[in-house]
Amino acid sequence: MFFIFQEDPNLIHATVLKGLLVAWTPILIIAGAIFLFRTMEATPSLNNIRDGLNSVSSNRIAQLMIIGWAFPFLIEGASGFGTPAAIAAPILIGLGFPPLRVAIFVLITDTIPVSFGAVGTPTWFGFSAISLSESEIMAIGFKSAILNSTAALFIVPIALTFVIKAKAILKNWLFILLSVVATLIPYLILSMFSYEFPSLVGGAVGLIVSVILAKKGIGLSEEEVILQNTDKDPDFSTVTFKNTETLHPQKSNLFKATFPLWGTILLLVLTRIPQIGLKNLLTLTDPALHLKLGSLGNFSLSPALVLGLDNIFGSTVNWSHALLYVPSLTPFFLISILTLLFYGDIKKASGIFKITVEQMKGPVLALSGALVFVNLMMMGEDHSAVKLIADNLAHFMGSMWAYTAHFLGALGTFFSGSNTISNLTFGGIQDAIASDLGLNRTSILAMQSVGGAMGNMICINNIVAVASVLGLVKVEGYILKRTVKALIVYGVIVGVMAIFM
Repeated sequence: MFFIFQEDPNLIHATVLKGLLVAWTPILIIAGAIFLFRTMEATPSLNNIRDGLNSVSSNRIAQLMIIGWAFPFLIEGASGFGTPAAIAAPILIGLGFPPLRVAIFVLITDTIPVSFGAVGTPTWFGFSAISLSESEIMAIGFKSAILNSTAALFIVPIALTFVIKAKAILKNWLFILLSVVATLIPYLILSMFSYEFPSLVGGAVGLIVSVILAKKGIGLSEEEVILQNTDKDPDFSTVTFKNTETLHPQKSNLFKATFPLWGTILLLVLTRIPQIGLKNLLTLTDPALHLKLGSLGNFSLSPALVLGLDNIFGSTVNWSHALLYVPSLTPFFLISILTLLFYGDIKKASGIFKITVEQMKGPVLALSGALVFVNLMMMGEDHSAVKLIADNLAHFMGSMWAYTAHFLGALGTFFSGSNTISNLTFGGIQDAIASDLGLNRTSILAMQSVGGAMGNMICINNIVAVASVLGLVKVEGYILKRTVKALIVYGVIVGVMAIFM
């Protein structure tokens, strides 16, 4: 930046420090999500949820849609960051589905909710480096939901073909459609008013409706559902999972077991709706403490624990973080502690914390580097690196960019492993291209977000994570060759929908 763009060295240092500080927002969110998941895993909560889901229906289609579609949709909305596949895949294996095909299935289905994963982090934080109004962020979220929902009508059946024979899918088409629509309708409606809850609430409603439909057998064929031939798949006979299909947990146990989920949702709703009043309390910025840190800047701390650092290194660069409002301590860590107390397992907190810290080593480095990189790329405004890249891409693609922008988002997720990082990295470039070509700003950024979501199925990090959870070895290439086919279909659908945008 100093030699090529001739930026002020002091400003460069301030920008680097800001990038490192800003990175702690997604870092704490991810850490909270992991801590919650590990808490569920360390207590009877997760096993009781699995048992409850396993006992709903013996129909293979119903099991796949409930456990592999609606349930991960909900988990993605609450925590994201690869958690849904890690939870859903072992449950499906426990029901007798082939591990390799389950891995492909959950990777493909865990794409539609990703734009609003981890309480909307890819949307509200992913584009935080761009100057957007609240109405523009809302428009990006709504358009993302429309594109993702349209793709879902085709992608979910495609995902099912990797596990179930096409004939069985056709005979159970009504249940599949109802399950998908039950999730997408609240997802779409909520995206008109919120960019934090669409996936979370959509998944919750879809899960409840899918369970009710399965219990009553609505839209399900009575004929036996035949799995795809797995003869060509590698031999995974050494991998065993406990099959809990015959277990029927009591409703009281299931209510307690699902507390981490509904407790998280409840707390998020209470702290996100302005009319309740908690949101304003948690985001108070009037400082109760103000310290001058010399050349480092001016530090401030409000009664709501909103941290701030102004005039970093004497520049105009500022940073702030609402510790209680950003979804980390509240709700993830708080709900986790309450869950441990409910089960009398509070002594496990230290062990869970150690596991979380170990699992966070990779994300901390990746996010810190990404945020420093993004902030440096955005320096210089009209003469920034982002602007130069955008000018060249705009010149090369011309008006065709309006129909292919999402593939850049997918590429970002493929390399970074995160829709949030993809949006942070390429959001500014997409915005600049839209400006240069006179394209609708929110539409292009929505395509970036959707591209980042669909890239979730080809992300190497996710593929390795799912394979590791299922005990699969040397299958990454096998999985990637199949998920990339679904990604191409996804991309074509989004490109066609872009015409109508």
